[in-house]
Amino acid sequence: MLAAQGGANLIYGAGMLELGVTYDFAQLIMDNEIFKMVKKVIGGIEISDEKMALDVIHEVGPGGQFISHEHTYNNFRIEQSKSRLIDRNNRTGWLNSGGQSMTDRAYEEANAILNSYKPEPLPEHAVNKIREIVEEAEKEYGLK
Repeated sequence: MLAAQGGANLIYGAGMLELGVTYDFAQLIMDNEIFKMVKKVIGGIEISDEKMALDVIHEVGPGGQFISHEHTYNNFRIEQSKSRLIDRNNRTGWLNSGGQSMTDRAYEEANAILNSYKPEPLPEHAVNKIREIVEEAEKEYGLK
Protein backbone atom coordinates (compact mmCIF):
# COMPACT_ATOMS: atom_id res chain seq x y z
CA MET A 1 0.00 0.00 0.00
CA LEU A 2 2.79 2.43 0.88
CA ALA A 3 4.57 1.88 -2.43
CA ALA A 4 1.32 2.44 -4.35
CA GLN A 5 0.60 5.60 -2.36
CA GLY A 6 4.10 6.77 -3.24
CA GLY A 7 3.33 6.41 -6.96
CA ALA A 8 4.72 2.95 -7.77
CA ASN A 9 2.81 1.27 -10.57
CA LEU A 10 4.37 -2.19 -10.25
CA ILE A 11 3.96 -4.52 -7.31
CA TYR A 12 6.59 -7.23 -7.24
CA GLY A 13 6.42 -10.63 -5.62
CA ALA A 14 2.91 -11.93 -6.25
CA GLY A 15 2.79 -15.59 -5.30
CA MET A 16 6.30 -15.60 -3.84
CA LEU A 17 7.28 -17.59 -0.77
CA GLU A 18 10.68 -18.22 0.82
CA LEU A 19 12.26 -14.99 -0.47
CA GLY A 20 11.13 -15.76 -4.01
CA VAL A 21 12.62 -19.24 -4.16
CA THR A 22 9.15 -20.80 -4.20
CA TYR A 23 5.92 -19.76 -5.86
CA ASP A 24 2.51 -20.88 -4.73
CA PHE A 25 -0.70 -20.63 -6.72
CA ALA A 26 -2.84 -19.99 -3.62
CA GLN A 27 -0.45 -17.25 -2.50
CA LEU A 28 -0.72 -15.72 -5.98
CA ILE A 29 -4.53 -15.72 -5.69
CA MET A 30 -4.37 -14.12 -2.21
CA ASP A 31 -1.82 -11.51 -3.33
CA ASN A 32 -3.99 -10.67 -6.33
CA GLU A 33 -6.93 -10.09 -3.98
CA ILE A 34 -4.81 -7.71 -1.88
CA PHE A 35 -3.54 -5.92 -5.00
CA LYS A 36 -7.12 -5.34 -6.15
CA MET A 37 -7.87 -3.73 -2.78
CA VAL A 38 -4.79 -1.51 -3.06
CA LYS A 39 -5.84 -0.47 -6.57
CA LYS A 40 -9.31 0.40 -5.28
CA VAL A 41 -7.88 2.58 -2.50
CA ILE A 42 -5.41 4.32 -4.82
CA GLY A 43 -8.25 4.98 -7.27
CA GLY A 44 -9.75 7.36 -4.76
CA ILE A 45 -13.34 8.32 -4.18
CA GLU A 46 -15.48 9.62 -6.99
CA ILE A 47 -16.71 13.11 -6.22
CA SER A 48 -19.84 14.08 -8.14
CA ASP A 49 -23.23 15.58 -7.38
CA GLU A 50 -24.78 12.10 -7.62
CA LYS A 51 -22.23 10.46 -5.31
CA MET A 52 -22.25 13.28 -2.78
CA ALA A 53 -26.06 13.35 -2.79
CA LEU A 54 -26.17 17.04 -1.85
CA ASP A 55 -29.73 17.34 -3.12
CA VAL A 56 -30.74 14.43 -0.87
CA ILE A 57 -29.00 16.04 2.12
CA HIS A 58 -30.98 19.25 1.50
CA GLU A 59 -34.19 17.29 0.97
CA VAL A 60 -33.86 15.20 4.15
CA GLY A 61 -32.52 18.06 6.25
CA PRO A 62 -31.06 18.13 9.77
CA GLY A 63 -32.29 15.30 11.98
CA GLY A 64 -33.78 13.42 9.02
CA GLN A 65 -32.97 9.88 8.03
CA PHE A 66 -31.45 8.62 4.78
CA ILE A 67 -31.88 4.86 5.09
CA SER A 68 -35.26 4.71 3.35
CA HIS A 69 -34.43 7.28 0.70
CA GLU A 70 -34.40 5.98 -2.88
CA HIS A 71 -30.89 7.41 -3.46
CA THR A 72 -29.53 5.33 -0.56
CA TYR A 73 -31.23 2.21 -1.92
CA ASN A 74 -29.76 2.79 -5.39
CA ASN A 75 -26.21 3.48 -4.19
CA PHE A 76 -25.42 1.61 -0.96
CA ARG A 77 -23.89 -1.50 -2.58
CA ILE A 78 -22.03 -0.05 -5.54
CA GLU A 79 -18.73 0.70 -3.81
CA GLN A 80 -18.53 -2.42 -1.64
CA SER A 81 -15.48 -4.63 -1.91
CA LYS A 82 -16.32 -7.84 -3.71
CA SER A 83 -13.69 -10.18 -2.27
CA ARG A 84 -14.15 -13.82 -3.14
CA LEU A 85 -11.60 -14.95 -0.56
CA ILE A 86 -12.23 -12.83 2.51
CA ASP A 87 -15.16 -13.96 4.62
CA ARG A 88 -16.74 -10.91 6.21
CA ASN A 89 -19.20 -12.88 8.34
CA ASN A 90 -18.97 -12.91 12.11
CA ARG A 91 -17.41 -16.02 13.67
CA THR A 92 -20.76 -17.83 14.00
CA GLY A 93 -21.64 -17.13 10.36
CA TRP A 94 -18.19 -18.19 9.23
CA LEU A 95 -18.40 -21.46 11.21
CA ASN A 96 -21.93 -22.12 9.91
CA SER A 97 -20.70 -21.70 6.33
CA GLY A 98 -17.97 -24.29 6.87
CA GLY A 99 -15.26 -22.28 8.64
CA GLN A 100 -13.00 -22.48 5.62
CA SER A 101 -9.77 -20.48 5.81
CA MET A 102 -8.75 -17.90 3.24
CA THR A 103 -5.89 -20.20 2.24
CA ASP A 104 -8.27 -23.09 1.59
CA ARG A 105 -10.53 -20.83 -0.51
CA ALA A 106 -7.45 -19.60 -2.41
CA TYR A 107 -6.36 -23.18 -3.19
CA GLU A 108 -9.88 -23.98 -4.43
CA GLU A 109 -9.81 -20.90 -6.67
CA ALA A 110 -6.31 -21.72 -7.97
CA ASN A 111 -7.33 -25.31 -8.73
CA ALA A 112 -10.51 -24.16 -10.47
CA ILE A 113 -8.46 -21.83 -12.68
CA LEU A 114 -5.83 -24.47 -13.43
CA ASN A 115 -8.45 -27.11 -14.25
CA SER A 116 -10.67 -24.95 -16.46
CA TYR A 117 -8.33 -22.49 -18.20
CA LYS A 118 -8.12 -22.93 -21.95
CA PRO A 119 -5.41 -20.67 -23.41
CA GLU A 120 -5.87 -19.31 -26.89
CA PRO A 121 -3.16 -20.60 -29.22
CA LEU A 122 -0.59 -18.11 -30.44
CA PRO A 123 -1.05 -16.89 -34.01
CA GLU A 124 1.11 -18.81 -36.48
CA HIS A 125 3.32 -15.79 -37.22
CA ALA A 126 4.10 -15.46 -33.50
CA VAL A 127 5.02 -19.15 -33.24
CA ASN A 128 7.31 -18.79 -36.25
CA LYS A 129 8.98 -15.67 -34.82
CA ILE A 130 9.59 -17.35 -31.45
CA ARG A 131 11.07 -20.40 -33.23
CA GLU A 132 13.34 -18.05 -35.21
CA ILE A 133 14.57 -16.35 -32.02
CA VAL A 134 15.23 -19.70 -30.31
CA GLU A 135 17.12 -21.08 -33.31
CA GLU A 136 19.22 -17.91 -33.53
CA ALA A 137 20.06 -18.14 -29.81
CA GLU A 138 20.94 -21.83 -30.14
CA LYS A 139 23.37 -21.02 -32.95
CA GLU A 140 24.86 -18.10 -31.03
CA TYR A 141 25.51 -20.24 -27.96
CA GLY A 142 26.66 -23.29 -29.93
CA LEU A 143 23.73 -25.44 -28.92
CA LYS A 144 22.96 -26.49 -32.50
